[in-house]
Amino acid sequence: MDADDTGNRLRFQLELEFVQCLANPNYLNFLAQRGYFKDKAFVNYLKYLLYWKEPEYAKYLKYPQCLHMLELLQYEHFRKELVNAQCAKFIDEQQILHWQHYSRKRMRLQQALAEQQQNTSVK
Repeated sequence: MDADDTGNRLRFQLELEFVQCLANPNYLNFLAQRGYFKDKAFVNYLKYLLYWKEPEYAKYLKYPQCLHMLELLQYEHFRKELVNAQCAKFIDEQQILHWQHYSRKRMRLQQALAEQQQNTSVK
């Protein structure tokens, strides 16, 4: 392994970690309050990170909602609203509601599949 491979691996890991941090509305609020979203270079970096939406990169994400946040961060109005802690709190609450709904829906689908498999094995 040469220095280029090591550098590329480190860059990949750092960008993966940073992109996933974008799923945290409190972190977004932190960045907004410190003026990062007013920095043109930082906004350009967020645009560059859109490559994570490609399937060959997205498969490494543990928190896929970060891609939605990354997309929303492309809009100046959204970036400005994140300064408000109430905005971050609202996003956080909506994420929790989504996860709860998804978990219940997934459990019902798994139960239905298990019942279906049980019924077909009995016949």
